[in-house]
Amino acid sequence: MYRKGFLFIWLTITAYFALGQDVKFALVTDTHVGNATGAEDLENTVSDININPSIEFVIISGDVTEFGSDEELKIAKSILDKLNKPWYAVPGNHDSNWSESGANTFNTIFGKSTFYFEHKGMVFIGTGSGPNMRMGPGQIPREDVVWLQQVLKTVGSKPVVYINHYPQDSSLNNWYSAIDLIKQHNIQFMLCGHGHINKLYNSEGIANVMCRSNLRAKDSIGGYNIITISGGAGTFQEKRPSIPVKEAWLTLKLSEYKPDSIAYKRPSYEVNNRQTSVRSVWEYQDDSDLGTGISLYKRLAITANTKGEVYALDIKKGKRIWTFESNGKIYSTPAVASGIVVVGSSDHYIYGLSAKNGELLWKIKTDKAVLGSPVIYQDRAYIGSSDHIFRAIDILTGKLVWEYKDVEGFVVTKPLIYRNKVFFGSWGRHFYALDLKTGNLVWKWNNGSANRMYSPAACYPVGAYGKVFIAAPDRYFTAFDADNGKVLWRITNPKNRVRESIGISNDSATVYAKTMDGKVIGASTKGNTYEENWTSSLTLPYEISPTAITESNGLVFIPSQSGLVSALYRKSGEIAWQYKTSNSLVNTVFSLGKNRVLVSTMDGKINCLKYRFR
Repeated sequence: MYRKGFLFIWLTITAYFALGQDVKFALVTDTHVGNATGAEDLENTVSDININPSIEFVIISGDVTEFGSDEELKIAKSILDKLNKPWYAVPGNHDSNWSESGANTFNTIFGKSTFYFEHKGMVFIGTGSGPNMRMGPGQIPREDVVWLQQVLKTVGSKPVVYINHYPQDSSLNNWYSAIDLIKQHNIQFMLCGHGHINKLYNSEGIANVMCRSNLRAKDSIGGYNIITISGGAGTFQEKRPSIPVKEAWLTLKLSEYKPDSIAYKRPSYEVNNRQTSVRSVWEYQDDSDLGTGISLYKRLAITANTKGEVYALDIKKGKRIWTFESNGKIYSTPAVASGIVVVGSSDHYIYGLSAKNGELLWKIKTDKAVLGSPVIYQDRAYIGSSDHIFRAIDILTGKLVWEYKDVEGFVVTKPLIYRNKVFFGSWGRHFYALDLKTGNLVWKWNNGSANRMYSPAACYPVGAYGKVFIAAPDRYFTAFDADNGKVLWRITNPKNRVRESIGISNDSATVYAKTMDGKVIGASTKGNTYEENWTSSLTLPYEISPTAITESNGLVFIPSQSGLVSALYRKSGEIAWQYKTSNSLVNTVFSLGKNRVLVSTMDGKINCLKYRFR
C-alpha cells in the first residue's frame, strides 16, 4: 500500500521549476460510480474538498464509473458539478471498455476525454487510456496521441504534469507513444490511478505517482490525495473526508528535466526479420483508432474508425478511395451485400451506403449507440444496438423487417445466422436465439452469474452440426443445441483458460479457441461431448484479445493483443509464419485470397501481408 509517515524521495526528475507561487490541488481517482458505494464516496469527497479553500482545482484520473453506462456517467457528472472549484477528468478502462455508447457519452457529458490547462506557470495535460470496447491492455487512443503531439508544441519550457489512468509502462500497449513525446519537454512528474493504492513508479526516469482509489473498500469512508507543489518539491498527502489530512507519504524533488542516455525497452519487431515467407506489401496509418474489422467489395476494403468515418481502401495500394462521415465513434464492422454497406455508429444511426462511392442510401434512427456488427443474409441485415433492440432490416429499401425489443444490456458482437435463427450475446448476461423470419425469441441462456462482466457479449458465435459454440470471460467453453438451447457440454480448464476468441474451421469439423495462456486448441463439433481434436505448438504470452480466429487457404490465423499475427498449418497445427504489424490489439485478419491478408490493429494501422504457402 504505502508507508506511514514521511517518505522523502530525492529524485532527479524532469523539469526546471521557476515558480513564484505555490500550487495545491486534489487528485481523485477510481471513483467507480455504479459500485455499491461509489456515488456516496464521491459525494463525501466533493463535500470535503469544497470546505478546503486551499485546494485550487481537482483532477479526476479515470475509472469515473464502474461500467461506463450513460446513467453512471450522468450521476458522476452531477456529483462533480457540485465542486466549487475547477475540475478536469480523463476516462479510465472501466469508462471505455464496457461503454454502451462506444465511449461517446463520456465526451458528450464531460466535454472531451483529454484536457490541457495552465495554472501559475505550470502545464497540466491529460489523455485517455482505453482499452476502448475491446478487452486487452490499455491503449492511449491514436487520436489522443496525435492531439498530445500538437498541444506539446505550445508548451515551450514550461513545467509539465502528465495525467493518464494507467501507469506509463507495458500495462499500456503504447506507453512509449506518450513518454517519447513528453521527454522532449519539461516534464515534472506523471499521475495515474488504476491500481487503487498510493505507490511511486519510476517510468524511464520520470516519477509516475499512482494514487489511491476514492472507494472506501473495506474501510468506512473513501479518500483522495492532496498534492502541493512548493519550494521546488511536490508532496503527496492522503485525505479522507472529515478526517485530518495525513502526513506526506511521498515528497518529490522537482528540477529541470534532463533526458538520460539509457536505451529503454521498446516493442521488438525482430520476428519480422526472421521471416522469409511473409512480407508487408503496404501499410495504411489512420490518425484515429480502428475498432472494427474489414469487409470486401470488389477491389475495395471497407472499414471504419473512431472519428466516425466509414471508408474504402484500394486493396492493391492501400489508397483511400471514398469516405462517409457519421457523427460518432464507430465500432461496428461494416457488412456488404448487393453493393450496399451496412454499418452502425455511436451517433444512434444504422447506415446504408453505396459500396461503390460511400453515398448515403438510407439510415435508421435508434435510441442509443449501435456498436454491434451487422451480418447480411438474403439482403437482410441483422444487427444489435445499445437500446435493448435487435433489428432486421431490408438493405435494399432501408425498411425495418422486425424488431426484438427485450435484449438485456447492449450488443457489441457480430451475430451468427444458422439453422433459420440468429444468435448473439449481450452485456446483459444473456445469449439469445431468435427466429430469423419473425424475430421471435426461440430460446435464451445465461451462465447463472449476476456479474455482467462475465457476459457472452464479445465472442463471435459459430455453428456446426446442429450446435452453436461460444466462449466468455468466465473462462467457459460452451456448446448448445442450436434448436432448443440445451447445453451439450460446458468446460473450463485452469491450464487452458478460454475467453472470447474462437473460430470455425473451413470444413466445420473443428471449433478453435485461443486461451488466456497463449495456446490454441480445437474441439470437435460433431459429438455431444467435449473432445479436443486439434492442437498447436504455438505459445503466446498472456492473451485476452477477443478477436475471432479465421481460416483460409489451409492456414489458421491467430490474432493477438500485441499486433502479432500467427499463421498455423491447419493439418499439423505447426507455425507457418508470424508477423508483427504493431504493438496494438489485432482487430481482424481478413483473407483476400491468393496468399494475401489484411491485418487491422486498434492503433489505426492496416497492413496488407503477402505470404508463401509451403
